Amino acid sequence: MSAALDRMLGALADPKRRRAVELLGERPRSAGELAGELGLAPPAMSRHLRALKEGGLVEDGHPAFDARVRIYSLKDGATAELKQWLAETEALWSHQLAAFKAHVEGGA
Repeated sequence: MSAALDRMLGALADPKRRRAVELLGERPRSAGELAGELGLAPPAMSRHLRALKEGGLVEDGHPAFDARVRIYSLKDGATAELKQWLAETEALWSHQLAAFKAHVEGGA
């Protein structure tokens, strides 16, 4: 498993951050909007957003009308490595379980 995948999984370990990812999946939002939706104080939301950015899941930008505001959105293609790892892990388990089933049924 790569360090980037470790950071991503670490970022997703917290339920508030997973909910923030779900909300950002609907549309980009400001930190204030996310904090309000999640019932978090602004400093706590800032820490969660930093973890999501470090995990490679979220990016931020400024709208053309106000450079003081940051708008957060999901990073395109961010979960490709996670999806690949999950597919490989699922295939491994499927193979292992099929072999176990064959062993048990053959021994019965």
